[in-house]
Amino acid sequence: MLPRRTLLAGLAALAAGRASAAPETRAAPETRDVRVGFTPRPYEDAFRAGIEPTLAGQGYRVAYAHFSTGLEVNKAVAHDEIDANVMQHSVYLKAYNERNGTDLVGIVPVPTPPMGLYSRKHKALSAVRPGATVAVPNDPVNLERALKILRDAGWIGLRPNGNPVDVTELDVTDNPKGIRIVPLEAAQAPRALEDVDFAAVQGNFAIFSGLKLTEALALEAMTAPYINVVAVRRPRAEAPWARAIVAAYRSDAFRAAIRADRVYDGFALPDYFR
Repeated sequence: MLPRRTLLAGLAALAAGRASAAPETRAAPETRDVRVGFTPRPYEDAFRAGIEPTLAGQGYRVAYAHFSTGLEVNKAVAHDEIDANVMQHSVYLKAYNERNGTDLVGIVPVPTPPMGLYSRKHKALSAVRPGATVAVPNDPVNLERALKILRDAGWIGLRPNGNPVDVTELDVTDNPKGIRIVPLEAAQAPRALEDVDFAAVQGNFAIFSGLKLTEALALEAMTAPYINVVAVRRPRAEAPWARAIVAAYRSDAFRAAIRADRVYDGFALPDYFR
């Protein structure tokens, strides 16, 4: 029979051996809330499908906030009611900052549906006739985009203007088709299709209302300043959660998710998709 001291030492060694052989258990990642605001689709859909899973794996919990207009969601970021928003291009963001004395910045571009010209009454651009009504956004930045679509269709002449914030209907220099331009709140454009001949509809509102980009009679030639961005307050641009959002958008997983979903056909894609 072993002496008691020897027995106790053996049991201690056995216990230590079992402890070292047991698998390591890793602590669950710390959960941190990230508050993100959206106007109606499609940016929230893309965020839920391609960004939130990556953030969740890093311990972030996304809280979604919904707004009707870009002014409301920008105000919420500026007042620190939410951390970020996804709904606007850099030109609109710059104009908002200048008008409101805010300091919001874009941290990463996102897939963006272009503005398109739609009609429920006509099947082709060639159907336009003198007196035809064409609805366009009533805010200057997006009005410029709509007028460029009409210009490229050959319906109007447009005076060059280096500052989109200053664009009005008075910048139309020629109207050979005799169309009547009807400014409306951008969100109302899909509903206006029942009453006007044509409407220039922003991509997000088109998709939200069930219109397809492939159904547009014309789509804008979208360039980088008009591709939407994730916007945050400048002091938060390098916060860990902000860097995590940027990395998630630029990830292989996000690119694969967007390319696999036909819903995003026709979207303008940021450079990191190349």
